[in-house]
Amino acid sequence: MIKKNAEFGSKLRLVRERKHMTLKDVAGKAGVSESLISQIERNKVSPSIDTLIAIANTLDIDLEYLFKDLKHDKAVSIVKPADRNKLTMHGIEYQELSYIPESEINPSVEAFYIDIPVGKEKGDLEFGHPGRELGTIVEGEAELIYGTSKYNLTTGDTISFPSDIPHIVRNTGKTTLRAMWIITPGRIFIRNES
Repeated sequence: MIKKNAEFGSKLRLVRERKHMTLKDVAGKAGVSESLISQIERNKVSPSIDTLIAIANTLDIDLEYLFKDLKHDKAVSIVKPADRNKLTMHGIEYQELSYIPESEINPSVEAFYIDIPVGKEKGDLEFGHPGRELGTIVEGEAELIYGTSKYNLTTGDTISFPSDIPHIVRNTGKTTLRAMWIITPGRIFIRNES
């Protein structure tokens, strides 16, 4: 049932009156009774979607106009630096920046900083994994080995690729390499989402 605070009725009445149409005019063109139009306009009944679409088409109303009151703010996630999940694996430090959980239509997304010490690397040259990656070099120099290809990266460079090809990111500079990385689906910070 449509919430009364959506005020479909008030909106429909306002548009109908501005177009100088009677209840009978709208009812006839929408294929419903005058009584039903009157009850909908007074928010006494909630119309079916089919009826609402028929009335909206009769009045030449954009459905976005009718439904805009039903939109709710989406959840905003803010992670303060002191609250970031941190993890060290094989000498590589990860700081989670954000995580978007998996939904019915989208895989999870994970964003994090990677700090790779001089001479170290992350990844695997034997196995890839499902998904995609996007990274930006924040500080330092790196080499991405992707399958049989090599790419030199420096501060400010951004790279993206399907991650099913074996790949590694190696620090080739003289200082710790810092990169901001996004992967989908998320796989670094393990979660139980059930």
